[in-house]
Amino acid sequence: MKVAVYWGCVIPTIQYAYELSVREVLPKLGVELVDLNDVSCCGVPLRSVNTFASLYLAARNLAIVEKTGLNDLLVLCNGCHLSFSEALHFLKNDTKLRQKIDALLVDEGLQLKGSLQIWHLVDLLHDSIKKEVIKKSVKKPLNGLKFASQYGCHIIRPSRLGRVDDPENPRKLDELIEWLGAKTVEYPEKLDCCGALLLLSHPDAALTFAGLKMKAIQNLEVDGLIDACPSCHMMFDMRQKSSGATVGAKLNLPVLYYTQLLGIAMGIEEEKLGLHLNRSPVDELLQKTR
Repeated sequence: MKVAVYWGCVIPTIQYAYELSVREVLPKLGVELVDLNDVSCCGVPLRSVNTFASLYLAARNLAIVEKTGLNDLLVLCNGCHLSFSEALHFLKNDTKLRQKIDALLVDEGLQLKGSLQIWHLVDLLHDSIKKEVIKKSVKKPLNGLKFASQYGCHIIRPSRLGRVDDPENPRKLDELIEWLGAKTVEYPEKLDCCGALLLLSHPDAALTFAGLKMKAIQNLEVDGLIDACPSCHMMFDMRQKSSGATVGAKLNLPVLYYTQLLGIAMGIEEEKLGLHLNRSPVDELLQKTR
């Protein structure tokens, strides 16, 4: 399978571990990643300031992908995935908006047909690569380990756009974890926001969101929290100490990207998966997998 990959802004600048682990595990599952030239921000930061500019940026990036001739686009950031999905939805249902966007794209020698299949990591692995291939890639089954999953808001809502999983009871990431031999837990706070989008305007509220969720997960006595969103990872991994201090809890929760967990199960070297870049206490978990 050959897919164009859109890394977004956060992954190449802050969340290197996500990129490292994705580049390591996906080719081993038969996925060829094609990097894109001339792409820009997905438009999310502009949404509340200038909706049209936000939509144009998203449409422009999608048109650049279509120009490559590839039919599949992997979008690893939840916010970027929502931005592109919204753009296609609005352009399909608003003729005047579509005409304005098309006119601007022509100036850059671009055209958007809207024919792309947009994947997130979760549904690419679950729905396209599928169970048999992933289970066959496992060399070190994670038997005896138990994890909580974190989906993030933007790949499951709003449901009318056709998101990655069920907005009320998402299970795909849990199943991906279970295919590695581990168990997952259900918990009441599963769909709660990580707080990342409040970080600039209301940092205390953001850290409270993250801290309370991690405190609840830690009380379940799991071996770690598994996510697939760079914004969620920044809150739970990078800001774990600050979040704990905000809610008055001593947090000691290993937080990994799913691709890092998959890489461990595949027997890939830890440094190649970027595990040395994680800020949460992943060493405690790694000792159990060695």
